Order: sequence, then C-alpha cells, then structure tokens
Amino acid sequence: MKTLLYAIGPMLFDSLGVLVFAVLLVVGAGIVPATIAGTVVALGVVGYELARGKKVAALQWISLASVLFTAAATLFTGDPRFVMAKPTIVYLIVGSVMLRKGWLNRYIPPEQLAIVGDVMDRFGMIWAALMFTSAALNLVIALFFTAWWPLFIGIFPLASKFGLFAIHIAVVHVITQARLRRRASGLQPAAAE
Repeated sequence: MKTLLYAIGPMLFDSLGVLVFAVLLVVGAGIVPATIAGTVVALGVVGYELARGKKVAALQWISLASVLFTAAATLFTGDPRFVMAKPTIVYLIVGSVMLRKGWLNRYIPPEQLAIVGDVMDRFGMIWAALMFTSAALNLVIALFFTAWWPLFIGIFPLASKFGLFAIHIAVVHVITQARLRRRASGLQPAAAE
C-alpha cells in the first residue's frame, strides 16, 4: 500500500492536464473549453514544479508541449481533429521515452529500487507497449468511429493505465516480499540476476 501511495501521486500529477481534458470531454464541456482547461492545468503543473525548484519530468514536458501545440491548432482552425489526433502523437512520443531504462525509478521508494530495479525496467517496456497500443487504438477510433472518440478518450486511457498500474504495483509488491524473504534466509543476494 505504501508503494501504491508513493507512485500514484506523481502519476496523477504528471497526467493532470490530460485528465482534466478527458473528464471535461466526457461530461460534454466541448472541445474548446476542454482544450483551454487542459492547457491551463498542464501549464500550472510545469509552473508549480519550476516554482518549487524541482526538475520537471520528461512526461510533464511532453504533455505540456502536446497540449500547447494541439490547443493552438484547434483554437486557430476550429477543427477538433487536431485534438483527436493529439493522443496518438503523445502516446507514440511517451512510448518512445518509456523505452529508456530506469524511467520508472521516480515512482518507487529508493530503498525498494535496489531490490526490484530489474522488475521496474521490465515494467517500463510493458508501459511502452501500452502506449503504442493506445496510440493505434486512438487513431482507429478517431478516424473510423469519430462519434465514439470522446467516450473512448474519457475511459480507455485512464482505465488501461490504472489497470496496468494496479497489476504493476501488485507484482512489484509480491516480488519485493519474495526477494526480502529469500535475502533474510540467505538464499538470494540483494537483487535478482
């Protein structure tokens, strides 16, 4: 439970602009208000981190850049397809960033990293695969099932991420406990091979 609480905060914070955008779309606020609100929140997240003197995570910069680009394109053209295509582009970029070893390290307490760092790296690849799958699904829905897109974007990205997040946390917890028991009994070194 401690690991879950430690990880969920940064995950929600990193995605706050996108979450606001998706929720507003689902409740029927419209593309323009949802885009403006998502932009303001994404700017606020990055501004808050900078004001605190913290390093802004790569996912936060990506989210902000994509929100600003698609918001400008949508507001200048009045064409919501820019916003509909944005998640595909974002998922492809984020998936590519997630291929980098160690990107999940900020989501786990340092004392656990020495125990399950290898598991975190494997889950990094699984998260990247989810992003690439989400990119493909978003493009298909946006192009061929446009009327369903607001419902899709409001449910699938959050549901799939929270589902994988729950699995990820559970697996890491089980493996951590097993490795700690083995280490205590002298059967395994600090980290698995």
